[in-house]
Amino acid sequence: QVQLVESGGGSVQAGDSLRLACAASGRPSLNYYSVAWFRQAPGNEREFVGAIRWNTGLTYSADSVKGRFTISRDNGKNTVYLQMDSLKPEDTADYYCAAVWSLSSATYFRSSEYNYWGQGTQVTVSS
Repeated sequence: QVQLVESGGGSVQAGDSLRLACAASGRPSLNYYSVAWFRQAPGNEREFVGAIRWNTGLTYSADSVKGRFTISRDNGKNTVYLQMDSLKPEDTADYYCAAVWSLSSATYFRSSEYNYWGQGTQVTVSS
């Protein structure tokens, strides 16, 4: 079992930055796991933001956030970060982190691939 807890959300102005954190517990290491960020705005479906493979550090990003959002990990803290720069009002959503063991490179963007989820953290970007 893996428990995930997100933090770092808040209300900011367009153009500002935020860093979200996803702290994992329940296992001594996340080797062979992948951790992703999804977001969901009111009335919208859950949307893939990005993911990182724990062992290799390989990352995937949605086109909508490429060049603005960066995913990284801290092995010692079992924590994944989502650095969000140049935020836009359309980035407003609840952000969730999710984890799965042995992620498929063909379906990493599907929320159904992940079986561990955090409770979410809210991000509001005003213009």
